[in-house]
Parts: sequence; C-alpha cells; structure tokens
Amino acid sequence: MEGLQCQLSPFFYPLPPPPSLPDALLAVELGLVAKLKPIPIPPPVSYIYSPLDYAFEPHADYVRKYARTRKKILFLGMNPGPWGMSQTGVPFGEVNLVKNWLKVEGRVGRPAVEHPSRVVEGWGCPRSEVSGQRFWSYWKDLCGDPDILFKYAYVHNYCPLAFMKDSGRNVTPPELKARERNQIFSSCDEALLKVIQLLDPEIVIGVGKFPQQRTQLTLQGAGITKVRVESILHPSPVNPTANKGWRDVVHRQLGEMGVLPYFYPQQSTNNT
Repeated sequence: MEGLQCQLSPFFYPLPPPPSLPDALLAVELGLVAKLKPIPIPPPVSYIYSPLDYAFEPHADYVRKYARTRKKILFLGMNPGPWGMSQTGVPFGEVNLVKNWLKVEGRVGRPAVEHPSRVVEGWGCPRSEVSGQRFWSYWKDLCGDPDILFKYAYVHNYCPLAFMKDSGRNVTPPELKARERNQIFSSCDEALLKVIQLLDPEIVIGVGKFPQQRTQLTLQGAGITKVRVESILHPSPVNPTANKGWRDVVHRQLGEMGVLPYFYPQQSTNNT
C-alpha cells in the first residue's frame, strides 16, 4: 500500500521564519519609541531627541553586529546623552570609539527640532562624551577586541529619548514631572522586560543606580527571580566619585561580582 501524501491547498502559504534576535530587539525598541513619542512632556523640557529615528542606521548596525546571540550579562544605561548616543545612535556612543573600535557605520540625520548648542553632527561631532569615552575605553583596554566583550555581554539603554531644557541642560528621566515620568517608566519597564526575555541574561548590571532600580522593579513585577541585578559606578563627570578613578572603582566592582573572567582574551574562549 502506497504511503499517504499531503496535498497542499492552493490557498496554503508557508509561515514566514521567526525574526532574528537583532530584528526582535529592534522591533521592541521601535515599539517603545512609538509609545513614548505621543506623551506630552511639559516644561522644563523644551527639546526631545530620538536617536532611533534619525540615527537608526548606526543603531541597527550596532544591534546586528553585537546582539546576535543571547548573553550572560546585560549592561543597562539610562538614556542618550547629547554628545554620545544622540550623535551616534549607540549607548554611551562616544564618536571616536564607536567608529574606530566598535566599527559601527551608518548615516546619521538630524532631529526635527534642535537645540542650537546641542546640534547633531553625527560622525563629524568634534566633542567627546566623557561618559562614553570612559566606558568604552575601559572595555577596549580590557578586551582588545569588541567581539570578546560582546560574546557574553551586551550594552543597552533603558530609555531611548534624550530630554533637554531651554538652556541645553540634560534632563534625566527621574527628573521629569511625576505624571509623564510614570507613563514613560511604565512603557520603558515593559520594553526592558522584553529585552531581558530575548537576551536571557544571568545578570543585569546597571550603569548607575537608576537602571539597577528599574530592573529590580521590572523583574519583581514579572515574578522573575532567577536574574541577578547589580550596578557599577556611572562614568558621568557630574559624579565626583567618577572623577577620582572611575576605571579602578569599576574594575573592582566587576571583580567582586565575579564577571571579569568573561572579558579576558586568554580566558573568554574557555567560559561557557
């Protein structure tokens, strides 16, 4: 007796393949931006930059280069700074290190409305973001090759928008007025949970206390207890402690967390 054969209906269409991990992350980020943009932000905020809009090409290049696999460690920043991610689309995106070490490429446009002293010049920006220079140069010196860093880790921001006053001064998400702040936090928490579910890290390390706190609240709300949450000192020059040897402090903190062996070139191939 001949075996049965499946006959496909002329109306049958195969399902599309599931999105890659980078594309899934980008979809979460773009969905978050779409939720945040309609929220009216009152004074003192006068300017809002959305790098995922005008610098999407380099941001997508960063995600597709370095988020191709699940990670053991997720480093979480707060939101874009005017001379970092606002210029390059990359978290802590100091222009020279993003271009020359991370080898990120892509066209950078301009925000619809710019502050005259916070102009987006992209790869031509002559200013160096201190936080980004400290952050990425530490990893460059420790790992040598960015692939060693990103084999087990990824760097992401909690909020994709930058907020500024008329003066050009940065307004951080915690400094927003309560009503709008709560709306933004709700959407960012939801997106953060999706990012954690996609990357499946064992540990989330906040760059500063604020990302650590938001991660703890997000995981508690979701009933997730298997992910460890820590923080390292933020590299901002506004932080006096960071100006007194940020690199040494962070190296010690990472050593106490037990994660440094993942980032040594001679040992990274032996970790699983």
